[in-house]
Amino acid sequence: MTRRLLLSHLSLILLVLLALEVPFGVFYARSEVARYSRTAEQGAMTLAEVCEDKMEHGLTTDLPDLALAYGRRTGGTVLVADRSGVVLTDTSAHAVVGEDLSAEPDISTALHDHPAVGTRGAPPADGEFLFVTVPGGSDPAVACVVRTVYALGPLKARVRTTWAVLAAVGLGVLAAASLIGFALARSITRPVQALERATAQLAEGRITDPPATDHGPPELRRLATSFTRTATRLQHLLQAQQAFASDVSHQLKTPLTSLRLRLENFEPHLAPGAQDSLDKALGELERLSRMVQGLLALARLENTEIRAEAADLHAVVVDRADIWTAFADEQQVDIIVCGGTSVPVLAVPGALEQIIDNLLSNALRVSAPGTSVTLAVITNPAPGTRTPPTAELHVIDQGPGMTEAERLRAFDRFWRAPHADHDGTGLGLPLVRHLTRAGGGEVTLEAAPGGGLDAVVRLRHAECRNQQDRLVTTADVETAARYTPAR
Repeated sequence: MTRRLLLSHLSLILLVLLALEVPFGVFYARSEVARYSRTAEQGAMTLAEVCEDKMEHGLTTDLPDLALAYGRRTGGTVLVADRSGVVLTDTSAHAVVGEDLSAEPDISTALHDHPAVGTRGAPPADGEFLFVTVPGGSDPAVACVVRTVYALGPLKARVRTTWAVLAAVGLGVLAAASLIGFALARSITRPVQALERATAQLAEGRITDPPATDHGPPELRRLATSFTRTATRLQHLLQAQQAFASDVSHQLKTPLTSLRLRLENFEPHLAPGAQDSLDKALGELERLSRMVQGLLALARLENTEIRAEAADLHAVVVDRADIWTAFADEQQVDIIVCGGTSVPVLAVPGALEQIIDNLLSNALRVSAPGTSVTLAVITNPAPGTRTPPTAELHVIDQGPGMTEAERLRAFDRFWRAPHADHDGTGLGLPLVRHLTRAGGGEVTLEAAPGGGLDAVVRLRHAECRNQQDRLVTTADVETAARYTPAR
């Protein structure tokens, strides 16, 4: 942000400098050439009048000395020709006395009583020259023609010096503007960066460096004050929620255990027809215990932190499939594993096992005897794109499946599919989503080809380790490990 503010500030200053200095430099160069030309023309006309006077009095022999003196005084060369264009004297020695120059354009123009002013090129060593050719007398009584020639090198040197001064002034202004702009940008971005750091710390659960509220622009000071107040209140709420989760975990375990023991102790004293009611009460109590454990696991996952680590997705899939095979065989359901290569992904410790256990539990719960559950691992390298590579875990069953509306609601807490049994708590898929997102991944439910449900878990490849990780704690994953609810 500092760079963008500074660049925008300097761009505006540069445009202003260009709008001022370039026209001034061009105007100065043109005015210097025009002034130099006017001065040379006035001097040549004065010299032509003197030469005309000398020729009228028959003093043509004085012309060489007169031309030489004028050339020394003005720094140019002088050529004098008579009314026929024949050279009388030339201080540059380029023309021979007696040579007829009437055919040259500037001489011809002057012989017709019109001055000629212009520039002409010369060998690279000599540079460009300004020539001024004026008549002595008036048409048709033009007595002589005077041509003065001046090197433009000194004039161009002055113009270049002026451009250099303008450039130096512009650079000085840009340097001063850079310092002022940098200080101004820093005064704006420093509070913003402090807010950014505080926001990142708040996302991790604790603010150790709150943004300062005593310096910076007034708007940012007010924003920092509001942010600090909001963050403090949010931290208090989170701490209260964590304390509540911890208290509930201790306060509910004992009453639930005591209630279960009391119900079981009633069994010898029940009438024969009341056993079914007792079994249902114990079942509801067991479901309540699982629900409490699930809620505690979700609460802790949402409010605590640990960095994701690299894990071999395929190895975990094979291991969990072996563990669940015995239970699947009892239900006459086959577990099929596809994808035979190592796939390193980012996940919080222990999360992959719990994700697979929950999804397998749900899939086996809805699978009929004689069907199968497929575990497929797919890698998406995303070549030639900026999208980071991902790995996908597909848990595909052949059960009744879900409608699109049901798939959208499946991750809501306590929601259960209409065809699900009553032992479920509706917390399994929400727990899977939290565990997946803790490692920076995502989970979705899709319709499987031919019927059934395809639970797709997308995880970041281990190459993305340097990117910012979502965080949970190992203890919370262990808490979730003891909880495997139904869909």
